[in-house]
Amino acid sequence: MIKYAISDSLIITKRQLLQLIRVPEVLIFSTIQPVMFVLLFRYVFGGSISTGIPGVDYVQLLMPGIFVQTVAFTLAGTAVGLAEDMQKGLIDRFRSLPISRSAVVFGRTLGDGALNIVVLAVMGLAGYAVGWRPSSGIFSILLGFAFLLLFGFAMAWVGVLIGLSVRSARVANAAVFIAVFPLTFLSNAFAPTTGMPRALQYFAEWNPVSTMVAGCRELFGLQNIFGVTANSWPSQNPLEMSLIYMVIIMAIFIPLSVRKYINTASK
Repeated sequence: MIKYAISDSLIITKRQLLQLIRVPEVLIFSTIQPVMFVLLFRYVFGGSISTGIPGVDYVQLLMPGIFVQTVAFTLAGTAVGLAEDMQKGLIDRFRSLPISRSAVVFGRTLGDGALNIVVLAVMGLAGYAVGWRPSSGIFSILLGFAFLLLFGFAMAWVGVLIGLSVRSARVANAAVFIAVFPLTFLSNAFAPTTGMPRALQYFAEWNPVSTMVAGCRELFGLQNIFGVTANSWPSQNPLEMSLIYMVIIMAIFIPLSVRKYINTASK
């Protein structure tokens, strides 16, 4: 049973990857937007934000924030793609096939995770071109990118639930932005949290995006020098807290998403 579910999931993942080949615009626009963010923050806003440490340029702190923001938005592609499949009746066609009920959603998240590999590679090259230089060893750098891919996979499951819960791709897109934008900008990703109102500072410190960014900065060779407001456990242990957050997200949203898909496909 599990063997067939894995096999069916990989077939759906292959479908996702073939879509990228046949519709290359998806891959192109998925990489252009993050690169635009890199250039925008590096050359437009970067000059007005100080790291506070001599010799450490803003781009060294920026890139982990951009990486985390990009993989957090994995749920956008997942949600919109599933909503479109629902509208086009593709889910009804999958329902008529002798495949595992959970294979569609697992294959979707794996496919979106594979897209993240390409996107992060392009972003890494763009960051290197504008001056980003991780100072840790190759093992820590690769571990940082693996960390990002796992976070993107976890966030994709939030997108699955959103995509299966709304009636159109436009609603899914709006719902994603409402959910993700506060998390990415009320964090330490782009600017110190010490300038925020006190209540928002505490929110930012416990924000999973903040812990991911701080953890990636550590893996890429930097300390989290954008300020520690509450001196809390997440700010002191960002890698461990990020793993806890990812486990919690997957533990909640994988069962909910699979159940939602089964109920939707049974109607």
